[in-house]
Amino acid sequence: MSPDSGSATGRPLDPTLLEILCCPETKQAMTLLDAASLDILNRKIANGELQNKAGNPVKEPLDGALIRSDKKVTYPIREMIPIMLIEEGIPTDGIL
Repeated sequence: MSPDSGSATGRPLDPTLLEILCCPETKQAMTLLDAASLDILNRKIANGELQNKAGNPVKEPLDGALIRSDKKVTYPIREMIPIMLIEEGIPTDGIL
């Protein structure tokens, strides 16, 4: 995924949408997750090593993701739609 794309398919996330999105929990700014970090998360998902904030295992690979400015939580992008629900956030502190 390139820095300006919203998913692994390379389709861009609307820049206007990206500007207004913020973490639903802390209101921090969000940025697109880089390809190398996305690969790390998807490997952990494939190995059954990743849980969301609700404590449920993340089972589907991420198309893309948005990461909070403090780098502690990532929100998945599925089919070009950012999933901005607190319980769907993936704790990434110490992983990325």
